[in-house]
Amino acid sequence: MTSALEKVTGAVRQRVSSLTSVPLPRSVDERWLGATWPVRELAPAPPGLKPVLGDDGAPVLGHTLDFMRFGTDFTLKRYETYGPVSWMGVFGRRMVVLSGPEATQIALVNKDKAFSSQDGWKFFIERFFDRGLMLLDFGEHHLHRRIMQAAFTRDRLAGYLGQMGPTLREGVAAWSDRANPRIYWSLKQLTLDVATRVFMGMRSGDDADAINRAFVKAVRAGTAVIRFPVPGGRWAAGLQGRKVLESYFRANLPSKRSSDGEDLFSALCSATTDDGERFTDTDVVNHMIFLMMAAHETATIAATSVVYNLAKNPEWQERARQESLALGDEMPDIDALESLTALDLVLKESLRLNAPSPSSARMTVKDTEVLGHFIPAGTLVNVTPTVNHFVPECWTDPMRFDPERFNEQRREDKSHRYAWLPFGGGAHKCIGLHFATFEVKALLHEMLRAYRWTVPPVYKARWDYTSLPIPADGMPIRLERR
Repeated sequence: MTSALEKVTGAVRQRVSSLTSVPLPRSVDERWLGATWPVRELAPAPPGLKPVLGDDGAPVLGHTLDFMRFGTDFTLKRYETYGPVSWMGVFGRRMVVLSGPEATQIALVNKDKAFSSQDGWKFFIERFFDRGLMLLDFGEHHLHRRIMQAAFTRDRLAGYLGQMGPTLREGVAAWSDRANPRIYWSLKQLTLDVATRVFMGMRSGDDADAINRAFVKAVRAGTAVIRFPVPGGRWAAGLQGRKVLESYFRANLPSKRSSDGEDLFSALCSATTDDGERFTDTDVVNHMIFLMMAAHETATIAATSVVYNLAKNPEWQERARQESLALGDEMPDIDALESLTALDLVLKESLRLNAPSPSSARMTVKDTEVLGHFIPAGTLVNVTPTVNHFVPECWTDPMRFDPERFNEQRREDKSHRYAWLPFGGGAHKCIGLHFATFEVKALLHEMLRAYRWTVPPVYKARWDYTSLPIPADGMPIRLERR
């Protein structure tokens, strides 16, 4: 059961997501973002290579709070100042930042195997999402991905979509008595309902709520400033959340092993490659914890971004609505969702403007170079593909909302192989990207059929980057039933 304290803190968080997102005067934010620090070399470069330049930022904290508060604005400023390869102080250590299509391609393609995803993410989330697919490297990652692919075939996706359809329609209809919801939190609850139904085969209730709270604690712990289990701190809460998740999945694993259920949990238990490779019990638990986090959190963020952009651009909202209404009252299948071209364009543009996963961690396992810059072994690296979404050499008027840039005549996302990376790239490209796309489109399809929504003309979303980008105020909207 939810405690009184958790109810109070939850109500506060719906209006102010974190202390770093508290509104401040514009002049204060401008001075904060514009602060400069002494420029230094990361390490001496060998002959023929250039050193990586950057700065430590504030004492101890470095630029930790800068990124949490300003997110993409901060990374774009660093890119303009230092170029595609730089370093900065963060979380008490130095971290190289790779931005722009060319630099991110080198790290994500990783031809010389100099960049370890496992060692990079270990610093941030290993204690909470141990041995999830994103935290595996090279041959082991390839093997686990091959096994997991059996749970994401088109037939499996069709089955998942059939399960989520009624949940989405029922959940969206239940909003009819909420004229002014903070839509991020409504969407978060709904995507949790989908995740618990499709991923775990369970219905919402106290157990599902407890699982959700555990996931939230685990996700937020990865960017804790105090990275020790201090009572009451985010790190300690994350460790407790991990225990709750492990206990739940281990308790339910035997029944899933013996069933032929259509949920993802059952699918991972039975997933087998052509040569007979399967997951161990521990593998299934680790992958379920990671996949639930990845799918639930990123789908919520993507859907929130689409809702916001449709509110700010009512002509696109109506265009997308007409396509959805033309499908009739039947639950849409994969083919029907793929026919919603206007919604597809808006989703892609929303993912460009606010990528749910704005960075990807790596660690160099040997000396290497990127665009002529020397990076020594043992360096924490942050690959920031969201910068790629705004570089003028790839995008026309990149700050403007313009879904038509993704139409077949323009296809600005094809200007460079790594121009558009909402789902990552290289060997670690998101395995659930098609699942996430269908879920978000199915959710928005139901919203468009049921409601019109608006925000005040002067309203502008503020994104809190404490962990993944969420609207700092929960994004209040005006919801009107059609």
